[in-house]
Amino acid sequence: MRIVLLGATGFVGEHLLPELSRRGHDCVVLARSPNRCRDLRLIPGVEIRQSLSLSPDKLAPLLEGVDAAINLVGILNERGFGGRGFYRAHVKTVQNLLDACQAAGVRRVVQISALNAGKGESHYLASKGEAEALLRSSKFVDATILQPSVIFGDGDSFFNRFAALLRLMPVFFLACPSSRLQPVWVGDVVTAVGEVLDRQGTAGKTLELAGPRVYTLKQLVQWTARAIGRKRWVIGLPNLLSRMQAMVMDFVPGKPFSTDNYKSLQLDNISKNNALPNLGISPRSINAVVPGYLCGSSHQHRLDRWREDSSA
Repeated sequence: MRIVLLGATGFVGEHLLPELSRRGHDCVVLARSPNRCRDLRLIPGVEIRQSLSLSPDKLAPLLEGVDAAINLVGILNERGFGGRGFYRAHVKTVQNLLDACQAAGVRRVVQISALNAGKGESHYLASKGEAEALLRSSKFVDATILQPSVIFGDGDSFFNRFAALLRLMPVFFLACPSSRLQPVWVGDVVTAVGEVLDRQGTAGKTLELAGPRVYTLKQLVQWTARAIGRKRWVIGLPNLLSRMQAMVMDFVPGKPFSTDNYKSLQLDNISKNNALPNLGISPRSINAVVPGYLCGSSHQHRLDRWREDSSA
């Protein structure tokens, strides 16, 4: 199968491409700056093509002769406020992809969305939900929508970020400590993508992806401190102070936390219909995976693995 991937130069894409390569697929990765992701070329069957625009007229020629498209484009925070950044990244990208797929005759699409898409008050979830609605309403494409919980693994921005902060801060003031999450390993997520591509019966379905256990956010941060061997006080903030912390962090460069994140965390990020077992996947726990990369060079490990695959 020949597959075009949007947004595959990020965390999930770095794990997905080796999985698709292992399954014998040829992958075309669209990137603004191909020279900045040359490492991906080490993965067998991966081609990097420059795409400065995701407009339908630019996308359609790149989709000619392709069997499927996978959309990984997503942001957790926007540069400004008001939701315009989320709309451009999540909704406009999907609309452009649908138009390009119709022009190029590509029917199979896999969309990486998020649990709680379309629920709550955050722009992130609202835009994810709007993108899903576009896919479901399309009469041309056969889309499978995957809704993962928080994704963890080598290179993640969840456990790695908390670990970095905990190494610096003996006392950690945590917003939304009671929010519940069900972290899912990136290896299970990419295996699920491979499975749905191989199973025609998944077309038109929305599948939730989650790990084997539910935690509060505070429990996860405390677990991270233990995993890196640090004794830390993790103090959960009440709702008002959580909101105030988010408002302050809105103006910190890079927005490590934001009001939109706060709004997302008002909903439990857990699944009652985890699709992983139905796909033949036994969800991996954080205990089995995270300690192995928090204290090592995960990027180097990935490079070594890709080099081994390319020389095999």
